[in-house]
Amino acid sequence: MSMFAENIKQGLGSVKAHATRAVITSSIIAIGIAALVGILTSISAMQIAVTKTFSKMGSQSFTIKNAGGVKRYGEVDDNTRLTFDEAWEFQKRMEGKRSTVALSINADFTGKASFQSAETNPNVRVIGIDEDYLKTANYELGAGRTFTDNEVTRAVPVVVVGQEIVDKLFPGSDKLGRAINQVIAVNGKPYRVVGSLQTKGSSMGMSGGDRVIFVPITRAKRDMKNMQDNCMINVAVDEVLDLEESMSEAYTLMRRIKRLKPGEDENFVIQQSTAMAKEALENIKMVSGVGTVIAIITLLGAAVSLMNIMLVSVTERTREIGLRKALGATAKQIKNQFLIEAVVICQIGGAGGILLGLIIGNLVGVALGAGFVAPWEWMLLAVVVCVVVGLVAGLYPARRASRLDPIEALRFD
Repeated sequence: MSMFAENIKQGLGSVKAHATRAVITSSIIAIGIAALVGILTSISAMQIAVTKTFSKMGSQSFTIKNAGGVKRYGEVDDNTRLTFDEAWEFQKRMEGKRSTVALSINADFTGKASFQSAETNPNVRVIGIDEDYLKTANYELGAGRTFTDNEVTRAVPVVVVGQEIVDKLFPGSDKLGRAINQVIAVNGKPYRVVGSLQTKGSSMGMSGGDRVIFVPITRAKRDMKNMQDNCMINVAVDEVLDLEESMSEAYTLMRRIKRLKPGEDENFVIQQSTAMAKEALENIKMVSGVGTVIAIITLLGAAVSLMNIMLVSVTERTREIGLRKALGATAKQIKNQFLIEAVVICQIGGAGGILLGLIIGNLVGVALGAGFVAPWEWMLLAVVVCVVVGLVAGLYPARRASRLDPIEALRFD
């Protein structure tokens, strides 16, 4: 144990004596560890954010949408569209069946809003909704109200806006309801603001959660000329025990509305919120695998750099090695000294890398609303990786140092 402590002391002494080289080497290791811990911390934050997002949507809801793939951004195949008339018929026939049915439609992905001299960029998402949509979606009102049944039926030009729209069009104040009753222009058409949403931030790693404007779905059909007639239906049951029965009833009813023959494949999808969360988490796992591979490649580069620098260190300290051998140091002691020195350098770099990785990962976590994330298992893995990298990178230089002939080493200039 005393010899091990002595080797660590000598390793720290060598690091101090060759500070510049040690700092460069540790920085290389730190970058690799920061990449590993940062990526994995970010992914943990994304998983927490996804879980929070779908837990807000609740386990008592499901979504009905078209089954076709997207040909271009916002465009679907004609034969798989869930039209407004079909969605409206479904909603009417599901009334009074212990559930809330809400309709929505993506009216515009490149909308633009303005108020007096202030205006947004043309990247606002405009969504047509009905009066019950906010009850079933992952949005909450911060001020004002949502639409009334009368406003939806009569296609009244009113809007509920996201916080980013409020901040852009009404700067210079933090008053929560400052946008209420103001008339703004959406794609050049006037709308009165009746509600504003609470700050939502990013959702599942995608930005733009607050860059949204809700309009009555009937008004969207009238004003948004480029809108695709492709609805989405959200269904929230009153009791979780009614979920399976409601999904089965929705499936049968939708087949009738779509006029599908027996044996004919469905051109719609019924998706539970928990299934959507599971799918999102599976996609995140794939990202995790790719990120880990990138971090490992970075660490391999760091290991090669460390080995190279340790070989230079052996050459520079040939006389020191010869002197130690002449004074009785064994080949094993020389080898252990260089191995431990390599591990010490790696651990110094690893500590800095873990700290930097935590900062990077938690910046992502804050952006996603996941809070502080401390992945202890990945931090422990980083420490182990540092030891392994130090041993692997230092093994060849250490063996080379231990095999030096003391006489020849003392003659080395």
